[in-house]
Amino acid sequence: MPNDPQWGKKDNEGPPDLDEILRKLQQKISALLGFRPRGPTQPPAGPNHYGAAMGGGLAVVILLVVAVWLASGFYIVDEGKRGVVLRFGKYLETTMPGARWHVPYPVEGVQVVDIASVRPVEVGYRGTPKNPQPKEALMLTDDENIVDVQFAVQYNIKNPEDYLFNNKDPDENVRQAAESSIREVVGKSKMDFVLSAGRTEVGADVKHLMQQILDRYKTGIQVLSVNMQNTQAPDPVLPAFEDVQRAKQDRERFKNEGQAYANDVVPRARGVAARLLEEANGYRQSMIANAQGDAARFKQILAEYERAPAVTRERMYLDAMQHILSSTSKVVVDTKGAGGQSLLYLPLDKLMQLSAAQSTTAPVTVPETTVRPAPQQDTTTSSSSASSDITSRRESLRSRDRETR
Repeated sequence: MPNDPQWGKKDNEGPPDLDEILRKLQQKISALLGFRPRGPTQPPAGPNHYGAAMGGGLAVVILLVVAVWLASGFYIVDEGKRGVVLRFGKYLETTMPGARWHVPYPVEGVQVVDIASVRPVEVGYRGTPKNPQPKEALMLTDDENIVDVQFAVQYNIKNPEDYLFNNKDPDENVRQAAESSIREVVGKSKMDFVLSAGRTEVGADVKHLMQQILDRYKTGIQVLSVNMQNTQAPDPVLPAFEDVQRAKQDRERFKNEGQAYANDVVPRARGVAARLLEEANGYRQSMIANAQGDAARFKQILAEYERAPAVTRERMYLDAMQHILSSTSKVVVDTKGAGGQSLLYLPLDKLMQLSAAQSTTAPVTVPETTVRPAPQQDTTTSSSSASSDITSRRESLRSRDRETR
């Protein structure tokens, strides 16, 4: 041995003595354990002595091996993990985070399971949506259209025992459950719903259905989220599908524009209609009030007429003439002139304007051309006869009025 001082000096000799080697090893072990080695004055050891030394060294080795074997049973479970202890391959218990010990191999074993980490699974693509998997992504909708659906599933472990013993490939199990669920949900939905407004609802339905499938098989997996990455028509028909979508968008835009125009026109039309109705109602009320007033006035006139018919007729005639002549120009014409010609000799309309102007402003002279004097005889005769006729009528009316009163 290299540590033997006589190793390199023994030339031309055979192999080292085995008893010598064991003796030296025993001495080293005894020195380590605190036993005093034998000195050179002590008698040489016999065969029984060597046997006892060999037995003591073997016991020490066995004790060391046992100590190391027992120490190998210590293990530490980190936070967010669980330790599953197996005894001869059968489930024994699940340990919580901290320092733990179990009977070492081959009696017991432990598998530490990470239950806090989130594991992703991609369905319909791998790595990026630009790397599609058509066998997983293409599916049929309820209205018999083909859509390309890509989504990602995130899950963690809720039961370490079921996760270890009921899953050969957990990611593949999750992928198959997700594919089965998405095909069922999409198969019951319309294409427009899947591609536009229903993406969130589809994701929620897939998550619920996936959890039911995984719980039924006792996989110990908890589905955290289902994220829809891409939903579109298949690439061969994508241009036609985009044309259809643009047409639908144009239809919605035209509908919105029409609705906006209707929202602008209809209220104004309703306002005009309401105004016309109010005007009609006002006109009706006015006509009714006027008719009622005329009827009441007629009744009063009728009562007066029954008392004094002649006076009432004369008064009605004068009132009517006053009402008519007050808004017209009055002209006096002499029908008895020489030669039977009508002669305009009093411009009463000009005189009325003159009188009105004199009452408001300075005096205004009447042009000479507006007055044509008639013969003295005709004017005097006609004016005197007219004045006498009017005076007689007024006197008769006054006398009749007194009699009726």
